[in-house]
Amino acid sequence: MGPHMALSETVERILFPACEPYRSGHFAVGDGHEVYVEECGNPDGVPVLFVHGGPGAGCSEADRRFFDPERTRVVLVDQRGAGRSRPAGSLEANTTAHLVADFERVRRELGIARWHLFGGSWGSTLSLCYAQAHPEVALSLTLRGIWLMRKTDMDWWIDGVGRLRPEAWRAFSEHIAPEKRGDLLEAYWELLNSPDRDVALAAARAWSVYEGSGCTLLPDAEFTAHFAEEHTAWNVARLEAHYIRNQAFEPDDLLLRRMPRIAHLPGFIVHGRYDLVCPVDEADLLHRAWPGSELVIVEDAGHASREPGTAAELVGACRRLVESGDPRRR
Repeated sequence: MGPHMALSETVERILFPACEPYRSGHFAVGDGHEVYVEECGNPDGVPVLFVHGGPGAGCSEADRRFFDPERTRVVLVDQRGAGRSRPAGSLEANTTAHLVADFERVRRELGIARWHLFGGSWGSTLSLCYAQAHPEVALSLTLRGIWLMRKTDMDWWIDGVGRLRPEAWRAFSEHIAPEKRGDLLEAYWELLNSPDRDVALAAARAWSVYEGSGCTLLPDAEFTAHFAEEHTAWNVARLEAHYIRNQAFEPDDLLLRRMPRIAHLPGFIVHGRYDLVCPVDEADLLHRAWPGSELVIVEDAGHASREPGTAAELVGACRRLVESGDPRRR
């Protein structure tokens, strides 16, 4: 089972009923990695790849519920080092190119000719990477909480959020010794790779809780507590720090430059107006670079998919996928 968090009554009514996978297991993808894959819904339904966020977060039970289980075949993959994949938190042979190749291997193994992509946050980043690398197998993209992974986007998360959430940023920065706070990323990287597991785990929790506390427009104690759990914190912090520090795009606007590769694909973009993790200008930039996309800004939402306005837009997009093959509202 993936991680479980209670949803509000409103979101419970918006999502499709809970369902269990009809098939699940681990795929050996090389380099010592085994990625966890599950399939939910109808084996003969419209195929969709669910691309989770983080990096490192893994898929959850609620992620299955954006899709109509009677008409959709949903493939959920815990990426290398994330969720139930093994080994947990591993950084070895863990790059965007590896993750894209893993998705393509899963597609071929499952005998899926073409599929729709659905991803949020880092999942939007990786969905774009995959579609740009394999435009011939992508049918459409439904994206939430856009993260373009430019230097300005990464700097905002590490330092800029403090202008709006000073108390959360203070806790995040004060986990670091005063003399090392001039470069929080490097200081955290050192702690996360400490040979002392307790030191590394404490840093992972501080990093992960900082992210979780900024994901929702209104405080959500249970959501933040999930990010403090050992397994989640370890995977999320290590992989996020690894990708921010070691896997930056070159040039850093690479995703935008490559948009002509998928300009023909329909895209539906949902973004919370008050997203602190990924500011809304990232969604606006992507939309303007993508003539085939539609952008919906949810005025009463932050970053998380579990907020009512965002959840409703995503479920609506998934309904349209099975009805017309197009997630857009037009």
